[in-house]
This record gives sequence, structure tokens and C-alpha cells, in this order.
Amino acid sequence: MSHYEERLEHDLGDLRERVLAVGAEVGEALRSAERAVLLGDRALASRTILGDNRINRQIRDVDARCHAFVARHLPSAGHLRFVSSVLRIDLELERIGDYAATICREALQLRSPPPEPLHSDFEMMAAHGRTMLARALEAFRAGSADLARATLALAQPQRALVRRLFGDLLREGESAARPLHEIFALLIVLHRLERVADQAKNICEETIFAATGETKAPKTFSILFIDERNDRASQLAEAWARKYYPRSGRYTSAGWRPADRLADELVAFVEQHGLDFAGTHPKALGELREPLADFDVIVSLEGDARPHIGEIPFHTVLLEWDAGGRTAPVDEAARRVAAELHALIELLRGDDAE
Repeated sequence: MSHYEERLEHDLGDLRERVLAVGAEVGEALRSAERAVLLGDRALASRTILGDNRINRQIRDVDARCHAFVARHLPSAGHLRFVSSVLRIDLELERIGDYAATICREALQLRSPPPEPLHSDFEMMAAHGRTMLARALEAFRAGSADLARATLALAQPQRALVRRLFGDLLREGESAARPLHEIFALLIVLHRLERVADQAKNICEETIFAATGETKAPKTFSILFIDERNDRASQLAEAWARKYYPRSGRYTSAGWRPADRLADELVAFVEQHGLDFAGTHPKALGELREPLADFDVIVSLEGDARPHIGEIPFHTVLLEWDAGGRTAPVDEAARRVAAELHALIELLRGDDAE
């Protein structure tokens, strides 16, 4: 290697090691924040809050070294991707450090640690976030896109745990066993723990980009169309979405009092317009494989659906579309649905949605 190549590799290695050092401190701050909440350790909470200043200084140092690297080496291709990823990973680590500090600040608001089963669930959430972060940083250390992808797959089981913990916190609040401000404090802790895994996912995506140049794929949205009988407008919306926007989402439909079969006028319409209804039949909300919380958007095509579906999950948006009612001709309902669907997908995915 030439002297220049040696200097280049040395500087790259220095950036990598400094990022990993910050990551180790952030991971320790998370562990301390977890203990502060679960054990009621106020002294540890205070030390962790103050320690976030050191983490921020280290992150600023890495950022400055990235800018100096660019000025010194004028990198291109893989080296430029690496520096770009380091700058964004620095941001993710800074946020996780902030989450740890916020958790500790909320811990100082609690008179006592969370009771069971909240204690075990919070412990599991914290362990999941720390595991995600550790594996994401190991993928970065190794420059392994495969390990980063495997780590991304770990994020899925967390959603069910978050829903369970949220429900437990609501019941704790309803029991009046704790002051309301402590319930809010624990809700904030839950949110920050959930966000740790999200930031770890971002680190994985940056590692994949640095290693391969592959960028994050556009998000695919899960959309549920509902009405009373699921024999007409909601079925039409699902079929239209599948045909014209197959890469933008996952679509399904259901009814709160489903009919025995599809409406005759709908069958004639879909045959005429080449929509795929093979094997389709009206289904009840209770027959859905996914819980409502797994849908990003629920669209009601028959007025206010809340009395029929109950509480709307926190991360789900409920929309109401006017499809003209059950007496409107199918072609009129299709026109309205097509216009609403186009506007929704364009909002979610942009002008080039497909």
C-alpha cells in the first residue's frame, strides 16, 4: 500500500472505532436507564442524565472527523457512502442517548418501580432494544449487509409487546393505583424504548447502504377497506388497489355484518373491467388474520365505523370515503373510490406510486 492508501485506511478505521465507542456508551446508558426505572435508582438516573453530555461531545467529535476526512481525501463511491452513513449513524446514536436521558428523567418522577406484569414487560422491551442496537453495531463493525438484514427482521415481534404494555398501562391508570402523572411518565418510557429499536433499524439500513449502495425501499402500507356487508364498495376498493397500486401496499377488506355473497351488480362490473375477484367472498372483521393495530390505514366506505370496530389503534388512521351509498350505481361508486384511492396512495407514496 502507498502512504496515501495507508493513511486512508487508518482514517477509515479510526472513524469506525470511534462510532463503535460511542455506540458502546449509548448501550451502557440504555442499560442504566432501564435499571433506574425498574429498580427506582435515582442516583443512577441522575448520573446517566449528566453522562449524556459526554456522549454528545463524542458525537460532535466524530462529525468533525467525518468532515475532515472528506476535505482530506475527497472520497468517492464506497468511501463516500461510508462517511455519509457514519454521519447518519451518529444522529441515530445521539437520539438513542437522548432517549436514555429522557427515560432517566421520567424515572425520577416515579415514587416506586413499576409493578408486575409491567416490570417484566418493560424489562423485555429494554432488552429487545439493547439487543437490536448491539447487533446493528456489530453489523456496522463487520460491514455486513447480511447481518444488518437479519437484525432488521428482529424488529417485528416488538409490536405485540408494545400493544400489551400500552394496555397494561391503561389498566394501571384506571385502577388509580398511581397518580396520573406517573402513568404519563411510564407511557413516555414505553415510547422511548420502542424508538430505540427503530433507531437500531436505521443503523442497519445505513450499514446496508455503506456496504452495497442499496437504499431503503419505499414503505409499503397496509390498508383495510370496510363497510357493513363487504359485498360491494369495500370489495371494489380492495380490488382496485390491488390492480393499480400493487407495489404501494397490502390491501384487504371486510364487513361488520357481511353478506352471504357478492352483489350481482358488482360481479358484472368486475368482469367487464378485468378486476381479479377469483375466490372472493364477503368476510367479517373477525375473520381477518391481522389485528387492527397492524393496519396503517382503515378506510370506511359506509359512514362512521367506530361503533362497529371499537377503539382505533394508536398507530392506525381511520378515514371515511363517500362511495355514494348502496343505491349508487356501481360505476359511480367505482369512480369515487378510484379518485379517493389515487389521492391516498399519492399522499402516502408520492407522485410515482404504483
